[in-house]
Amino acid sequence: MLSKNKIKFIQSLNRKKNRDESKRFLVEGNKLVEEVLRSDFIIETLVCTSGFLHQHPEIRSTVNELIETDGESIQKASLLQNPQDALAVVCQPDYFEPAPNLKKELILALDFIQDPGNLGTILRIADWFGINTVICSENTVDAFNPKVVQASMGAIFRVKTGYTNIEKFLSETGKNQIPVYGTFLEGKDIYNETLTRNGIIVLGNEGHGISDAVSRFLTQKLFIPCFSSEENKPESLNVAIATAICCSEFRRR
Repeated sequence: MLSKNKIKFIQSLNRKKNRDESKRFLVEGNKLVEEVLRSDFIIETLVCTSGFLHQHPEIRSTVNELIETDGESIQKASLLQNPQDALAVVCQPDYFEPAPNLKKELILALDFIQDPGNLGTILRIADWFGINTVICSENTVDAFNPKVVQASMGAIFRVKTGYTNIEKFLSETGKNQIPVYGTFLEGKDIYNETLTRNGIIVLGNEGHGISDAVSRFLTQKLFIPCFSSEENKPESLNVAIATAICCSEFRRR
């Protein structure tokens, strides 16, 4: 039985304040629930239909609380317009102070990304290109926002995502001579530059790009050229698309 109090709590996870206080976040949809079941994340409560439970009998031994109910009850608790057969309340992992092996790894650093869809897509891109760590500035949108979780398509369960003071972090990495890249209109053509297998790729805010405070730590500015011949050509790329192009260029070398 899905109680009114449980429904109220599930819906409250739409707000960052409640996610922070409870250290929980919401995962919705059959595929995403299946992804979290395969991960190391701890599921506190799983709400699902009998049909979903029948397809995944292992659920009974992997979750702290199992609530079997009908689609109508799930719809009452869901934040989605078209809810499916399962949703889960999941424990947040502790935000980590990032400490990847920067001499071997390629990582992403996000400077004030605001749009949940962009962050979720960036996590998905990182996952695709084998980038295991994404470091976010403290003013970047919450990775456990339900829209981020949805857009990540399960990548949030595989890509380590932490929040820290980006300027301080880049200052420390600079002492170890780690290459730090970022995209700018005045940068060098990414297709012609020599790119390293390790380092940090910094992605900036949707409207303002990489901040001046962060850009001073970059060791190389890159430019993604526009191939449009139209006079009224686009001025910029969406940050998630720019991320995909950068990751592809770094990985193909």
